[in-house]
Amino acid sequence: MRRTAPVLALNAALAFLALLTVAPILWMVSASLMASGEAASLPLRLLPAAAPSLEHYRVLFARLDFARALGNSLFLAVAITGVSLLANSMAGYAFAKLRFRGRDRLFALLVATLIVPPQVTVLPLFLELRVLGLVNTFTGVIVAGIATVFGIFLVRQFALGIPDDLLDAARIDGASELRIYWTIVLPLLRPILLTLGVFTFLAAWNDFMWPLIVLTDESKYTLPVAVANLSGEHVQDTELMMAAAVVTVAPALLLFLALQRYYVRGILMGGVKG
Repeated sequence: MRRTAPVLALNAALAFLALLTVAPILWMVSASLMASGEAASLPLRLLPAAAPSLEHYRVLFARLDFARALGNSLFLAVAITGVSLLANSMAGYAFAKLRFRGRDRLFALLVATLIVPPQVTVLPLFLELRVLGLVNTFTGVIVAGIATVFGIFLVRQFALGIPDDLLDAARIDGASELRIYWTIVLPLLRPILLTLGVFTFLAAWNDFMWPLIVLTDESKYTLPVAVANLSGEHVQDTELMMAAAVVTVAPALLLFLALQRYYVRGILMGGVKG
């Protein structure tokens, strides 16, 4: 009984904190189904007064062309995730298992850049893209996510656990480094790549600043940028804004909930490698 009471108290506290976290999301969904002006009325309504309506979602997709922004976000998130996984897995494996001069010093230098705020690199990267003619292109958005120090570090820590004897045996059998990477290393890196893939997809899906800077054509806007642009004209239409927020948040939230077990497992497995 003495042990049960603290456990119940802890679970109750966690449940209360979870409720506080979920409550704004639930109200956002509820407000998106309310009639115009209902969400801003006092006292605050938690549920629609009448039958829930999908009118605001119809406005988003039929009149405001939100489907285009949804497609742009999906394309960019998938493209950035695929390219990033390929580049980060190659670099992480090289730093973990390939021997070349200056490897450890170069990796230490890369890790040191983690203390540099991402905002500091925005201007130099934008100037490079302008010289290359990649401003206002999807390629310009993808380039910024090709490889990240965090991704390289995560893969490298996990790849340290791959037995050297397995790789040496493949080399003795005549396998090239590319074949070893593709047929042996990639399958072994699957848990950490799934974790990194979820992390990268969510980051790309929710990214606001970089697409806002690179993309100038409204037809290429991603969902976060489209929502910000929408707020300038419809800031008083709370229900419409909540519907736009639901369209933006729901896919990423559902993806994370579906893969959270693998995400956490990969983080823990990558963190214990020495």
